[in-house]
Parts: sequence; structure tokens; C-alpha cells
Amino acid sequence: MSEGMERYYRDLYEKERKKNEALTEQLVEAENRAADLAYKVDLVKNSLLFRMVKPFRTAWAKFKNLCIRIRRYKNPKDLMRKIKSKMIERSAYKYHGTESFPSPEEAERQRNQTFRHKVKFSVLVPLYNTPENFLREMIDSVLAQTYENWELCLADGSDDAHSYVADVVRQYIEKDGAKRIQYKKIEKNLGISENTNVCFTLATGDYIGLFDHDDLLHPCALYEYAKVIDETGADFIYCDEATFQGDSVNNMITLHFKPEFAIDNLRANNYICHFSVFKESLLEEAGLFRKEFDGSQDHDMILRLTAAAQNIRHVPKILYYWRSHELSVAADINAKTYAIDAAKGAVGAHLSLCGFQNFKIESTKAFATIFRIRYELLGNPKISIVIPNKDHADDLRRCVESIQTRASYENYEIVIVENNSTTGEIKEYYEILGNCPNIKIVEYQGGFNYAKICNFGVKHSDGEFILLLNNDTEVITRNFIEELLMYAQRRDVGAVGCKLYYGDHTIQHAGIVLGLGAHRTAGHTHYRLAKENLGYMGRLCYAQNVSAVTGACLMVKKSDYEAVEGLSEEFAVALNDVDFCLKLRKRGLLNIFTPFAELFHYESKSRGADVKEKNSENAKRYEEESDRFRKKWKTDLENGDPYYNPNFSLDHSNYTLRGNATSMVE
Repeated sequence: MSEGMERYYRDLYEKERKKNEALTEQLVEAENRAADLAYKVDLVKNSLLFRMVKPFRTAWAKFKNLCIRIRRYKNPKDLMRKIKSKMIERSAYKYHGTESFPSPEEAERQRNQTFRHKVKFSVLVPLYNTPENFLREMIDSVLAQTYENWELCLADGSDDAHSYVADVVRQYIEKDGAKRIQYKKIEKNLGISENTNVCFTLATGDYIGLFDHDDLLHPCALYEYAKVIDETGADFIYCDEATFQGDSVNNMITLHFKPEFAIDNLRANNYICHFSVFKESLLEEAGLFRKEFDGSQDHDMILRLTAAAQNIRHVPKILYYWRSHELSVAADINAKTYAIDAAKGAVGAHLSLCGFQNFKIESTKAFATIFRIRYELLGNPKISIVIPNKDHADDLRRCVESIQTRASYENYEIVIVENNSTTGEIKEYYEILGNCPNIKIVEYQGGFNYAKICNFGVKHSDGEFILLLNNDTEVITRNFIEELLMYAQRRDVGAVGCKLYYGDHTIQHAGIVLGLGAHRTAGHTHYRLAKENLGYMGRLCYAQNVSAVTGACLMVKKSDYEAVEGLSEEFAVALNDVDFCLKLRKRGLLNIFTPFAELFHYESKSRGADVKEKNSENAKRYEEESDRFRKKWKTDLENGDPYYNPNFSLDHSNYTLRGNATSMVE
């Protein structure tokens, strides 16, 4: 090395050394300041004055938080509705707790009720270092069952430091004259799945129930299940549940009112969870618990059991109390972070068995245990985007340009169905669009009938898939076509709808519920809630099964569209989309709402609001179509929407509980 280079590196080294020394001094000084501040903070916190004003600080913090929450509401009416909703919710917590337990007379009636099939339930509980009070309360809740043909199968993997678990169980065995408690001590803890499999070896019942060692059953749980089995022959049953904390089930945190069986909901999250009971014979096809899914073994098992089941039933009553405590998943999923990966693995194994390939399963941003599934797109099918239009050049231009500039999917055509436009502006715009090779304009000359116009457009389309799209929409999500297509391409799926927002970023559409609203026809859920709202139990965070989706943005296979003869033209303006979805459902197809395809919908700009004026022609027409819809789908409306729990009000769109909750006991 030359003398000049050596001097250069020596100088460079010296500069870096001095810089490091300076940084070290600054770091030491910062640490000293931090220590000094910490000391002063401790002095303040430990002062008498600081402790004396703590209640005021707490009250002030709560007051500021309350002010922030109040400011979220647009007007006093919204705030009053929220207050009323919360009052009903608090009342419901009380109602679904111990107040729902049967009176001595009702309990005796249930014990004496005769069934055609007096099935035996084997309730499986793997024990592991269970706190004594939790253990006793769990066993007591089973002993309190009004239906008495059961056995409690306990496999104990507790370590030597928790030997009291065996002692407590033996006390109960000695007290139970009916000998209904089966117990086995496992020499070595095998994990939740293998421990539960040991429980299976103790079971002799017709039906198996999966029960956690720190939770509680409603006294009528097995009675309600026995009744459903007797009436329907169900081979898999589940119920609604509440999460509670502390020593009383009345200290509820959440009430989880669930939909009927919904496969896409179950793939996205284990909404069924507790209290899962199934026919013992299903194990022949489903198999036992699998150790590799410990942490989400129930999700894996439920996916396999429901795939094997022929008659799945849901009891829409709170019959299970899930205890939230320091180390439970109910309190914090981070207590069992491995459960997230196990759940993804369980869903992945299920999807593979169903024939899906190259899918991706991701935790959503809102909830680690709610999943977004990205299905593989099969081929590159052509999508025909059918847009009805009359005048409104600005709306149409915004809609079309948002597709052209934002849509990442390229193999599409736009079919604009012109319907009696009169303005020169729209005619000039049509001339411009005429130069676009993937846009065609077809003219429907009849009067306004949305169903007829869409059907006319579909007849002039060339794609394998139809995307009905209103002219007053604007694309937000670049891959919105792909998000819709990944579901629409499935053989078991009919219509797929997206998440729509008004211009003020409130929700316009997130799925449709049958019977919801003043006309008792159909209504939108989560209507007018903020865009960022997560929805009831995270319902705005995952793709799910719904009864219907809006025709403002609806994708369907062209073959299915034609198979149900398109939109029913008897519904000229309203309810044709809901009717269409119900026709698809009648053919055994699922309808899906996905929140991952988002658009703006500046609703009703093109034709005015339906029912603003009570005596207007629009209002009269809507009443006629509503009456026609109620008659056509009378049975479906009477049965209720399977994806909307009957404990929810049909007067509100935000999953508000009914003012008078359904009785828990007959």
C-alpha cells in the first residue's frame, strides 16, 4: 500500500473514531436525561397530590374519549339511536345470562319430556392444569343439564404440580350416582388434539360434544340439542355463544349471534366454534383430531365434520359461555399466537381437499384470525360489463374512465345499453366511445325497465361472465374484477357482490338481508356506517355468504344468468337483483359478498330516489313491486334470512338486537 493511501485510511479511521466517541457521549447523556426524567416521573406518581387527583384524571380521560366518540355521529338522531342500541344491548346481556336459566318448574318439565329418539351425548373435555374454580364450575354446568342422558368424558394431561385436578374429578365421580363421569389420567400431556382423542376412547354416546375445560354450558343446552335432533335428525349442531369474564356469566363482553351454516364464513374464520355437537358416525369419514393443528384443532375438525355432515343445524340461542381470562384465546389471540398459523393450515388443508389449488390465505389487517383467501384465477375469461344508461354523460364518463384507468384485469368488454337519451352531451360522448375497440353501445328503445335493459345488454355480450354495473359507480379497487371473478368462477357460486360506498365514504352496500326494512322485503346491512367500520363480529372484513347482493355491481356466469332467464322483468326497477339472487339460490348456488372489491356508488342519481314522496309514482310503483316480491318469495321471507340471526331486529341495518329477545325456554 502506498504512503498516500495509508495516510488516507488513517485519516478516515480517525474521523470515524471521533464520530463514534461523540455519538457515545450523546448516548450516555441521553440515557442520563432519561434516567433523570424517570426519577422525576416516579416522584410525581408517588406524590400524595398525584394519587389524590387520580379519579379526576381518569374521569377526564373518559370524558375526552366520550367526546371523541360523540363527534363521530353526524347528528343528534344518530347519537340517540346509538344510545338506544347500547341500552338494548345491555338489557340483552342481562337477559341472556342467568335470567335465561329455567325456573325449577320449567327444568322439571324438560327433564320429564319424552323424545322419540332419546340420544346419549358424550361431552368431551380435555383437562390440562385447569384452575380448580374453573374446573368445578365447568363440571357443575354439565351436572345442571335438564336433559339427563349424557356422559362427561375427561382426559387429564395435568402435570404433577396440578394433581388437585384428579382429586376434584374423583370427588365428583363419587357424588354422581348415575356414574356419568368418565375419567382417565394421561401419564404425559400429549397436547390438546391427542388429549381430546383420548376422550374419544371413553365416549359411548350417539352424539359427541366438544367442550373447553374453563367454559360453561347453559342448563338447557343439551335439551335444546336433543329437541333439534328429535325434530330434524340433525347430524351436526351448533349454537350462539357469549364471552364473559370474572365469576359470573352475567359479566358479558360479547354476544355472538351466528348465521346458519355458511361455508365461506367458516373458511374465513371459525364462526361456529362452540358448542359443536355431532353424530358419532361422522368420525368414520372425518377422522380424529390432528396434532399438527393444535391451537386451531376445533377449526380443522369443524371443517372436516361439516364436510361429512348431511344435516347441519344451528340453534339461535345463547347456550354456551366462553370464559375470557388471562391466558385464554377469548381474551387475546396473542396468548396462543401459534393458533393463527394452525388455523391457516387447517383452512388450507380443507381447500386442498375441495380441489382448490394455488390459493393464498392471509390474516386480515383488522383481525389475525379472520382470513382473506385469494383463489387462483382459472384462465383468462372475458368479462362483459353491462351498463344501462340514459343521459347523465358525466356519470357515465366517470364510471367508464375509472374502469379504463384503474382496472388491472384487461380481458373485458363494456356493453352500454342506451335507453332513450335526449341530451347532445351524451350523444357526443357515445361518438368518442365508439372509437374504443372493447366498448359497444346497443340501443334499447322501450320504456325504462332495469331488468329488461340488463337482459337486452346481456344478449349482446360476448363474455363468459357478466358484470352488471350501474352508470353512477366509480372503481376504487384496481383488481376489483379479479376479486369478484375468483368467487364467480366457482361452480357452487351464483352472484358475487362488492362493497359500495356513497360519496361521503359511508357504506351503501355490504350484502342484502331478506325481510330487512320497513317493507319487509330486503335491505342492506351496515347501511351508512363509516367506511372504516369493522362490522358486527368483523363481518365487514371477510368474504361471506349472503342471500343477495345489489345489482349495482354484480358478477355472475353468463350460463347461470341465462339458466334463470336473467332478471325478472316483472320487477321493473326495484328488487330485481334480490329476486335474481334468490333464483340462483333456488338452483343450489351460493351468493357471496366480498369487501375486497370496493367502488363508489352515487346511488339513484340516474333515476331519482324510489320512495322519497309517499304519494309519488315512484313510491306507488315500489309498493306494487314490494307486494309482488312478498307474494313470490313468501316462504323464504317467513323462514327468515339464513345468514341473519333471528335475534337481530328487522327494523335496523346495523345488527341491532330485537327489543324483546326471543325466549330461551318454552
